[in-house]
Amino acid sequence: MTHILDNPIWNALTTHNHNISTGNDNVRYFDREIAAFAGLKNNRETDLDELYSLVSSPIHFILFTPGEISIPAGWKILVKRDLLQMVCEKPTISQLADGPELVPLQTKDVPAMLEITSKTNPGPFFARTIEFGGYHGIFDGDQLVAMTGRRMQPGPYVEVSAVCTDAGYTGRGYAAHLVNHQLRSILAESRIPFLHLFADNIGAYKVYKKLGFETRREMMVYVIEKQEK
Repeated sequence: MTHILDNPIWNALTTHNHNISTGNDNVRYFDREIAAFAGLKNNRETDLDELYSLVSSPIHFILFTPGEISIPAGWKILVKRDLLQMVCEKPTISQLADGPELVPLQTKDVPAMLEITSKTNPGPFFARTIEFGGYHGIFDGDQLVAMTGRRMQPGPYVEVSAVCTDAGYTGRGYAAHLVNHQLRSILAESRIPFLHLFADNIGAYKVYKKLGFETRREMMVYVIEKQEK
């Protein structure tokens, strides 16, 4: 039986994130000011042909797939990389440790969020990505120096995302503090945290393992761009 997280983008777009999606019965994608992800019901060439017919060029999309897929004519592959998917059923840290104040981030903080994500590159972050909700940050005065939040929500799962720390503030445990807060918040809602990271991101992998995440499976990430045929 296929697991819901084998196709996380499609299942998010057809469940808890349906209200911010566009598409049809075989392909869906997020509002472009929120995210660049597209979900394919069956991860087939015919799905990508349908997506091609729905959008104008040039436009790019990010796909998460459970393995390599065939990309048909009309799409250019910009990125193709191995990805790890991790799930946390139970945090290993029993409670939030003492640490800096975690501030709920609001629309007024979007410029600061765009700035820190542009410097740290935790993944795509746009003007309305904050609408995924659950974002918290750590400030040093008026400067946002670390943050994390939520992204896709397929079924009972909630993705932890945008985990980033300004280069001048690394090594202080800010990322672990923020992610641990997310874990407790998600589990308190009787839901299950998960996340994705590049397979070669060993530093982040060790942090997530320490917090209780376990690798569920290997995935693939594609970034594809529509070309004129």
